[in-house]
Amino acid sequence: MQLTTGTVIGGKIVIEGDPLPEGTVVTILARDRDETFLVSPQLEAELQASLGELERDETMPAEALLQRIRTAS
Repeated sequence: MQLTTGTVIGGKIVIEGDPLPEGTVVTILARDRDETFLVSPQLEAELQASLGELERDETMPAEALLQRIRTAS
């Protein structure tokens, strides 16, 4: 599993970083520019903590996380 971002240009999605292999099946989640949402104080705190981890480069590749979850089950 891989997470990447991109921009629609000329009706096609141009992704950032390395290209995906030909034939890769993807799921697209598009953000509305004016979309807003409310979160609980608890969820906001969790999101802020996660952003802090990201800023401190305390992350792991998705595949490593999935393997950790599989092993714990």
